[in-house]
Amino acid sequence: MSNSVTPVSRRAALATAAAAVGGLAAGMTRAESPPVIPVPPRPVSPRIRFGVSTYSFWQFNGDPPSIETCIDRAAAMGFDGCEILHKQMGEDQSNGRLQQLKQRAFRAGLDLCGFSTHQSFVKPDPAERQQNVDDTIHQIELAYALGIPTIRVNTGRWGTSKDFDELMANQGIEPRLPGYTDEDGFGWVIGSLEKCLKKAEECGVVMGLENHWGLGRDAAGVLRVIDAIKSPWLQATLDTGNFLEHQYEQYAQLAPAHSAGASEDLPRRWEVVHARHRLPTRGRDPPGGELQRVHLSGDGRESRPGDSGSTEFERPAGGVYASRGNDQAIAATRSFH
Repeated sequence: MSNSVTPVSRRAALATAAAAVGGLAAGMTRAESPPVIPVPPRPVSPRIRFGVSTYSFWQFNGDPPSIETCIDRAAAMGFDGCEILHKQMGEDQSNGRLQQLKQRAFRAGLDLCGFSTHQSFVKPDPAERQQNVDDTIHQIELAYALGIPTIRVNTGRWGTSKDFDELMANQGIEPRLPGYTDEDGFGWVIGSLEKCLKKAEECGVVMGLENHWGLGRDAAGVLRVIDAIKSPWLQATLDTGNFLEHQYEQYAQLAPAHSAGASEDLPRRWEVVHARHRLPTRGRDPPGGELQRVHLSGDGRESRPGDSGSTEFERPAGGVYASRGNDQAIAATRSFH
């Protein structure tokens, strides 16, 4: 009987060796693997984050501070983000400046969270409406360059009030232009904003229609426009200081909800909330930066003179105080998100 060895091909030998090494490695992996730690579920609702508008640092007298200064102050005060008021940017709106602002906010640990713009589509002249459309499209592009995901837009108003004081004296209501109706105005607004949707989608920038006088004076006017357009690129920006009556009822109308005019695929929601508080005064913010003396407790709430931990501050009438943790109130601001 002869001893014979069955020849083994090179390919078979390599396959056998690879299988053996693989099995060994698998065994080592099973033996050395750390225990699996379950990942906690994400919260149903993200935490509310607070930003401050650059307009908040405008002290109602003299020139407004630069956007750069506002970013630095917002970071020093502990805000999560900063909203830029377009009108406050000045002449230099070059891409180089925009990128410097974005970098400055990043280094300060701030999100650039909003871009407040102005436009008016309540114009009988088609050429004027188109100019406002073009301006809004440009503002969307500025927001995109800054990395800002949403801009504040307005319906605009008839412009028949002598000035803002007269508008406020009439509770934000003004006469229509002769020969025109609100139906005309809403048609102009809806048609104009529809022209901005393509650019908004292209840039990923949501337009937030604010209750900012004119045809958007109340929640019904804002919702009429949003419900007519039905686009995820047009939502609402709620300004809590601009409803002059039935405030809480109107907040509820603009609140995130699957309600009339909204579908499961397109819920109506706030894109941004401008939270403002106005103390009873003689009307609008007084000219010349008139200051009021108030006393605040350690958590930023208004208190009485002499209360334990109370500190006296001066601030423009109509401002909002921001506080952080148990620190004393650290800033007087007009509005914040």
